[in-house]
Amino acid sequence: MASSDPFDSALDLLRRLNPKHTSEHLNSLIQLAPDLTEDLLSSVDQPLAVRRCKQTGREYLLCDYNRDGDSYRSPWSNQFDPPLEGQDNAGNGAGAGGAGGEDGEGDGVEGGAGGGGGGAAGLPSDKVRRMEVRANEAFDVYRELYYEGGVSSVYFWNLDDGFAGVVLLKKVATPGTAGEGTWDSIHVFEAIDRARFTQYNLTSTVILSLSHTGNSQALGEMDLSGNMTRQVEIELPAESDEQQIANIGKLVEDMELKMRNLLQEVYFGKAKDVVGDLRSAGSLSEGARDREAQREIIGSMRR
Repeated sequence: MASSDPFDSALDLLRRLNPKHTSEHLNSLIQLAPDLTEDLLSSVDQPLAVRRCKQTGREYLLCDYNRDGDSYRSPWSNQFDPPLEGQDNAGNGAGAGGAGGEDGEGDGVEGGAGGGGGGAAGLPSDKVRRMEVRANEAFDVYRELYYEGGVSSVYFWNLDDGFAGVVLLKKVATPGTAGEGTWDSIHVFEAIDRARFTQYNLTSTVILSLSHTGNSQALGEMDLSGNMTRQVEIELPAESDEQQIANIGKLVEDMELKMRNLLQEVYFGKAKDVVGDLRSAGSLSEGARDREAQREIIGSMRR
């Protein structure tokens, strides 16, 4: 019997563990199998971490696409923290790297945002950097309108036949209280030039965590967490940089609306039905009296 691939086994294990603790589980796997470090970091979506830019004082999000070793690039200053050896952070060099992504769609940690690798963390060209700045400004407004807070970051890099990027959004609700919630959305895209049209390949992942640790006996404790990944491919006209930003914004907005509705109607609705069948907030005697009164009313109507 052929032995299983260690990388596939690691992904299979992560799918079966609590997604709320993905970062801790990932670090443990990296310690057990150091050779899988780059593959795991580029394939497994983790809750986004926040760092403050030393040059501008603004917060930005960390991911594999703005990482180079242990350094992360700020979208506001275009500089790495900590600075890279032998690299002028103030300059703009040509970046490389693909948007990665997985095949098909589904839920779970295996279908992550894809592999950015070290190349994706390189500095973009002057043109792509100007688009990155405008995209960060646009999604900063989007974040405030839709999330009323939180942190957003956008990173672009060059491709041979276009460019690619990632849009990151994070919102933490009521931290440190009995009820907490965290929303992380990761939207990785490729924009491939096709004459006057551009082909967009978008892979979106949402990581959601909700918990309630109150002392109320009626409510008890709740811990609900998981992630969802969806993909879309579409061609849209794009004859200017401004139109490219508008197209990306529309794709991300539409995808987030679809995924929010799916979470609310399917996942939350199913969880509510299961919990409702398992337990009742009211006493059993009250429920029995209500059912008996209902039967009496129905019986009197039949007479």
